[in-house]
Formats: sequence, structure tokens, C-alpha cells
Amino acid sequence: MSGHRIDVHTHAMPAEVMAAMAARGFRPTGGYQISVRWTPEAALAYMDRHDIAAQVVSLPVTFTGSADDPAFGTRVSRMLNEGNAELIAKHPDRFGAFATLPGDGPDQALTELTHALDELGLDGVVLTSNVAGRYFGDPSLEPVLAELARRQTPVFVHPTDCPHIDVLGFGRPSSIVEFPFDTARTITNALYTGLFQRIPGLRLILAHCGGTLPMLGWRIGEHTVMGRGPQDADIDPAHVAEVLRGLYYETALAGSRNSLLPTLEVTSPDHILFGTDWPAAPEPTVVRNIANLTGFDGFTPDQLRAVERDNALTLFPRFA
Repeated sequence: MSGHRIDVHTHAMPAEVMAAMAARGFRPTGGYQISVRWTPEAALAYMDRHDIAAQVVSLPVTFTGSADDPAFGTRVSRMLNEGNAELIAKHPDRFGAFATLPGDGPDQALTELTHALDELGLDGVVLTSNVAGRYFGDPSLEPVLAELARRQTPVFVHPTDCPHIDVLGFGRPSSIVEFPFDTARTITNALYTGLFQRIPGLRLILAHCGGTLPMLGWRIGEHTVMGRGPQDADIDPAHVAEVLRGLYYETALAGSRNSLLPTLEVTSPDHILFGTDWPAAPEPTVVRNIANLTGFDGFTPDQLRAVERDNALTLFPRFA
């Protein structure tokens, strides 16, 4: 195995799953284009070009059923998870995977969670920033989050379109600004509804260094004493700071000082992980992001190595 980096933000896009999504009318907002066609061979070659020892792949889409096909969400989630298990079986040292859960309700999600973790042996779970329009703190998500906390399972929180993207997106790709806003939105709602009080110990990895969350962290905390919603939990700035410090943040499209400096204000270098977002992010962008990260003077050489590899081993020790 070549390379030393462990990439926790990369997307496997099997042809059969992408075909199922296209048949249901899925289209990225704003005409967004995926840079290359994903295959295991293309992924391995990409990893070797960029000193990446292993990837933990995901597909950050919440699949749900519909009136004409109520089982679509469970069927496609199972297809994706079993395909990722086969990928890992062929290349156990190079690939891991976050399991996809259907978004139809807690029963279906818990069934797939058990299958993916206990039978397929996947490495964690990916949850979108809102699950079919429901944000962290919504009671319907609590049974799944409680089980993930009980298991101490790494949970990759990847942004997705907010329910009002048709208005807020201005017809552009939602990944420009709405994705980073939606990550901040879901963690803020989780904080204010008391999710982290009820379910301590969640091991959440926030994509893109948490989007706008670190920059807004102090403001979010101070507003707990300035005004909360009528049903909000009794939290204070110290609680907000403690939660943000305990989250994990990964560097895809966030390897520059603009993102890293605010992130280091809310957490420490041992809670920052390496990610690339390939192939959703084109390779030249990945190269620039890695250059920004490796040239960042806020890390010592040992801290940079920890960000690129060692921190991930605390969550994914099988890659050691």
C-alpha cells in the first residue's frame, strides 16, 4: 500500500446506483457536473497520485420511497452498502465505507444500520445535514442518533440541499454557499434543541470543516443568553463551546486559512481529518486544497501528519 494520507471525504458512485438515481429524476442543482466517472480503478490511481493510503467512501444522498415505489429508499441503500462491502473485500487496505441509511423513518434506518455495521462490517454511517427535510434535533432522527452514539460509530455529516433551495440557491450549484450553511444549520438546531445533552458521545465528522459553523461558533454560543425558541433546551455558551470542541472536522474544500483558522478557534488539531471530496471536486481543485493544507503555518509537521493520517486512526483503527 502506497501513501500515508487517509481520505475520509470521497464519494464512490457505482454505475447501478447512479442509474437508479437518474431514473428517479435526480439532478444536481445549478447544473453541477461531476468531474470524472468513478470506478474502483480510477479511485486507486487517484489515490496513488496523491499519497493517499486509504479512502472511506460515501454517497451523501438520503434515499426515500414514494407512493409509486415505497421501497425505493431501502432498496437502493441496501444496494449501495452491499456494493461497498464488496469493494472493501477486494481492497481491504485501500477502502472503507460509510453506510447509507434510508430516510423513510427510524425503523427502516435502524434495520439498515444493523445490517451495514453488523453483517457487512462497514466503518461508519453517513447522514445528510437534513434527512428528507428533517434536521438534527428532530425527534424522528433521535433513535438512529442514539444507537450510533451507543455504538460509538463514526458519523460523517455531509451537507445536502435545504428544503428551500429553489429560493435560496438562485439557480446556482447549492454547494457554493448553501451546503456550508446547511451544516451550520443542523448543528445549531441540534445544540438548541438539547440533542447533545440527551445523546452525549456522538462521534460526528463535519464535512468541509463544518462549513460556516466554526466562524459562527462564538455567536451561536452567545445567543443562548440573548434569546432562544420557546421549546429550546437550557444551554449556555460553555455547552456550545464544549460540543464544538468535541466534533471532528475534515478538510475537503476547506484546506485554506479561511476555513482552518476558524476551525482551530473551536477545536484542536487532533480533531481535524483529511478529506478531498473527489470526484465531486475536480482533481485540480483537490491539488490546490492539498497545497493550501500542507503550506498552512498553523500546524507543526507532526500536527500536519496527524491531520493527514493519525487522527483518522482513532476513528478507523483497522487502517493502522
